[in-house]
Amino acid sequence: MDPRYDAVVDALRGCHGVAVGFSGGADSTLLLACARAAVGAEHVVALTAVTPYMVRQEIGDAVGLATELGIRHELVEMDMPAGVQDNPPDRCYRCKHRMYGLLSERARLLGVNKLLDASNLDDADCSRPALHALHDLGITTPFIEHGIDKEAVRAISQALGLPTWHKPSNACLLTRMPHNHPVSMRELQCVEEAERLLHDMGFESVRVRCHGHLARIEVAPAQRIRLMQQADEIAQALHALGFRHVCADLFGYRHGSMSEPGI
Repeated sequence: MDPRYDAVVDALRGCHGVAVGFSGGADSTLLLACARAAVGAEHVVALTAVTPYMVRQEIGDAVGLATELGIRHELVEMDMPAGVQDNPPDRCYRCKHRMYGLLSERARLLGVNKLLDASNLDDADCSRPALHALHDLGITTPFIEHGIDKEAVRAISQALGLPTWHKPSNACLLTRMPHNHPVSMRELQCVEEAERLLHDMGFESVRVRCHGHLARIEVAPAQRIRLMQQADEIAQALHALGFRHVCADLFGYRHGSMSEPGI
């Protein structure tokens, strides 16, 4: 086993109780497993914030994974934070600050004073506003502290037999919208339905970027040819969801494309 995993577990052993901000992704599932190994399942609680702009499937995944790991799990409802409805460049700070404020309150009500976030070393970019929010709130990030990056998360998760070891990374639906664009629930629902449709068709790493009435589809480079082969079917399906125009991004899927210059 990777000694960094042992270091995280050892660092948590003295805690009387641990709460984990739990999305159901590879990072937070591994952190939940670390906490369970350190203090026992009965002293761990998984807290999932339910926001208007998260993918609904992620909630179901989180519930199922917490049950599989034998961990108490609570859903914490969260409204759209002030200003986030306009999708500003600092939306991640606003969201994360509000989210972990609520999770901290719930943890305290449960008698747990140690709240953890599963950001990994690849997230430790000083320009990332979400990490600034965690720092401002004093939230512990064990993977960053112990040098665990995404590659290590996947390798350790596979060694532990966690089903999320190869789960694709996901992000909130706001990342599919341009900055400084007022976001409607209708747009969020259309994007979520479009991505679900593409996933059901077998496209793995996929994003549907929303530019008003235009949907820009990003898929893994290896699946671009297949995307074009099924273009008619996909265009008709997305048109039925409300998009007037449907196009394929020839660069393929890439993280954070809505933040690129000129977008």
